[in-house]
Amino acid sequence: MIMKAVFRAPTKRSAQLPIRYLLNRFGCEGRRVDRVQRLSIYSSSNAIFLRTLDQSVTASSALSDAAAHWNTRFAGDDFLFGTEPNHWLRNHVNAFPRGGRVLCVADGEGRNSVFLAKLGFVVDAFDISSAAITKARRLAATSDVTVTYQLADCDSFSWKPGSYDGVAAIFVQFADPALRSRMFARIVESLKPGGVLILQGYTPKQLEYRTGGPSNIDHLYTEAMLRNAFAQLTNLELKVYESEITEGTGHCGRSALIGLVTRR
Repeated sequence: MIMKAVFRAPTKRSAQLPIRYLLNRFGCEGRRVDRVQRLSIYSSSNAIFLRTLDQSVTASSALSDAAAHWNTRFAGDDFLFGTEPNHWLRNHVNAFPRGGRVLCVADGEGRNSVFLAKLGFVVDAFDISSAAITKARRLAATSDVTVTYQLADCDSFSWKPGSYDGVAAIFVQFADPALRSRMFARIVESLKPGGVLILQGYTPKQLEYRTGGPSNIDHLYTEAMLRNAFAQLTNLELKVYESEITEGTGHCGRSALIGLVTRR
C-alpha cells in the first residue's frame, strides 16, 4: 500500500511529522512502502532522535562540568591569575585602535578587561564562570571603570560580526581543537576591518615546565597552527619565546609562550 498516514515521531510531545518527510529523508519518496519498511523507518527515526538527544545531553553536561570546574577554581577571595594585566597584552596594547571597542574572550576575574577600560577602551567581556564574573565586576567597580560583562561560554556568547576594533584572547586554552576552531572563526568575524587580535598562549614545551596551562597537548599552540588558523589576517607579530611570569598562583614560573598580534 502507499503510505498517506501521519507518522507519530518519538519526541517528548509526540509531535507529528508527515510521512512524506520521513520517506524522503530515508530515500523512499515515490516508492511503495510495506509494513516492514514502515517499521524500519520508525526504528531508524527513533535511533536518530535518541542519538540527537544524547548528543544534546552530553553537550549540556560538558558545559555544566566546565562551569563547575572554573567556579571552583575562582571560588576564593584571592585572584587566581592576579589583578595585573597579562604582559603580552600590556606590551602590545597600542596595536588596538585608540578608544575603540574591545572584546576580552574568557576574561576570568577581569584583570585584562579592567586594564583596557582604564586606558579608555569600551570593553565587553565574557566568561563561563559566575564566580569569576562576580569578582570581575567588583574589580571594575573598585577601579572606577565600566566593563560590560556577560556570563557565557564561547558558543553561547552573543558574538556580533564586524563589531570590535580589538579582541584580547589571553590563555584561552581550555578549548579543544573543535571548540578552538569555532572560537577562532568567531573572533575573526567579530573584528571590524582593521581590527586587531592580541592573543597569548602556551606552546607544547610548557608540558615540561608545568607552571600553568592545560596538560593536554591538543590544547596548546604552535607557530604553524596559529599561522594557519589566522591565515586571512595580517600578522604584525608572532613570537615563540620563554619567560618567567608571575600572574597570581595560576601562572607562575618559567613558561613556554607564544604571542600573536594580527590585523583583519
